Amino acid sequence: MSFYWIKTNSLIKKIFSKYTWDIPNTENKIYLTFDDGPMSEITEWVLNQLKKHNAKATFFCIGNNIEKYPNVFTKVISEGHSVGNHTFNHLNGLKTSTEEYLENANLCKASISNLQAATCNLFRPPYGKIKASQAKKVKQLGYKIIMWDVLSADFDISISPEKCLENVLNNVKSGSIIVFHDSVKAFPNLEYTLPKTLKILTKRGFVFDVIR
Repeated sequence: MSFYWIKTNSLIKKIFSKYTWDIPNTENKIYLTFDDGPMSEITEWVLNQLKKHNAKATFFCIGNNIEKYPNVFTKVISEGHSVGNHTFNHLNGLKTSTEEYLENANLCKASISNLQAATCNLFRPPYGKIKASQAKKVKQLGYKIIMWDVLSADFDISISPEKCLENVLNNVKSGSIIVFHDSVKAFPNLEYTLPKTLKILTKRGFVFDVIR
């Protein structure tokens, strides 16, 4: 099983301070994010869950999936959510040359631009893995690199849906950026966790906002 942080610690945030790990605020806002979509039925299910709670979120989209499901992508935008670049083919930056990585990110940018009039300025590296040289170039293109404060680990098929929910509820605070995935692999955990996350955190007084 791969090692990963559920709660990003302060040392990591300090070392990689040029990335956005959370968004401190005094309004009890938190930021749900969904990686790896859009997917036809799954992303639409997520949108329906968000709508039930008047919640907004940010979707970090794979360009190849945008090409496959353009109608789902435009629905994300039309319902008031924000979108970000997650490369065209979900590349692991540590295993990819900087040149290839930037080309792939630009392909995703083109897919987004074809369907969204406004400029997309949010970028999340797949797996959270990116070389310093790649990050520098991405920032030069005008992107904010958005990481996370809380990882649901919904992608991990070795953990239970209950553990996935616990990962979120035990670690969230005002300003947290929380990662979910609108993907086939994550859906068994997501289907259980997301409705309960929205219901419980709404009762706790949190407000779900987009990243801009």
